[in-house]
Amino acid sequence: MRILICNWKDLGHPRAGGAEVWTDGIARAWVDAGHAVTLACSRATGQPVHEERGGVTIARGGDYRIGVHAHVRSVYERAPRPFDVVLDEINTRPFGAPRWAGQSKVIAFVHQVAREVWFRETAWPVALAGRFVLEPAWLRGYRHVPVYTPSVSTATSLHRYGLSHACALPQGSARPEVPVDPVAKESSPTFVFVGRLCAMKRPLHAMAAFRRVQRAFPEARLWIIGRGPHEDRVRRHLGPGMELLGAVSAAERDDRVSRAHALLATSVREGWGLVVSEAAALGTFTIGYAVPGLVDSIRATRGVLVPPTPPALGTAMLDVARAPALAPRPSSTGTVPFGEVASRLLATCSVTTDA
Repeated sequence: MRILICNWKDLGHPRAGGAEVWTDGIARAWVDAGHAVTLACSRATGQPVHEERGGVTIARGGDYRIGVHAHVRSVYERAPRPFDVVLDEINTRPFGAPRWAGQSKVIAFVHQVAREVWFRETAWPVALAGRFVLEPAWLRGYRHVPVYTPSVSTATSLHRYGLSHACALPQGSARPEVPVDPVAKESSPTFVFVGRLCAMKRPLHAMAAFRRVQRAFPEARLWIIGRGPHEDRVRRHLGPGMELLGAVSAAERDDRVSRAHALLATSVREGWGLVVSEAAALGTFTIGYAVPGLVDSIRATRGVLVPPTPPALGTAMLDVARAPALAPRPSSTGTVPFGEVASRLLATCSVTTDA
């Protein structure tokens, strides 16, 4: 089959995240299964307009926030012959493929529902419109196509938006197993935060919780990995035992995560929280907030869920600091190989949707 994937970014984009990891894994799995796959996405400075990576044709154009939507539609309309399948990936603002891809079968995959995120990432008037007008209107356009998402809690959020047929698929991963012999942990209590430094990820919560630990255990350490609009604010709040590493190589990130006693997850919400599974694949459990998405990934990896407040997070971190050797070890990543997810996406020919 000829498949078009619509996503904001590709894995080579400087702002790539969990959605792009998922996209790359699914696309490669479809190529391995014999399908012809095109990824239409935005273009960052320095990226070529066209590229082939891992057998996937990448067609780039437009800015990742606005111009990409028109670009994706143009890729579809200018194709020499219709695509058999269009995968419309939704991360807040969808591509609206059900409106313009009438010659193809459209499948939607919702990485994350914004809901509360609107009030963290946008100004009040825009947040109010986004939460109660724009997002509900956008999602109504998917009432008659198959809709998938990576977690039960995100599927529940979609049901509240009227997509009662939305269902959760297992989270895909290139590393679905926990290590048999994990790397030795640091000698002093060590925690790591990995993610974009932005309002919805709440890195300052992790730092506030760490201060409670650091007062009792001066030798404790917090590594902060990532970049983003709140980077300067994070730097201003750095204190004893905290280290802002910024953007690091995948090898260094994995090394740090594997040596830490726990990963900290403080997002407002996630679609799943792939970083939780990636940490589990390195032998490190997660302490995180009991919010949509994270409740699924943290439970699946034998992590610790706490109410979404720095004091609650700090209390759980103190338990680890008092007895690092007794910290939980992940028994599962909560994920399956990308090939399994890719097969299930294409197996659906129709769904029963609301009239």
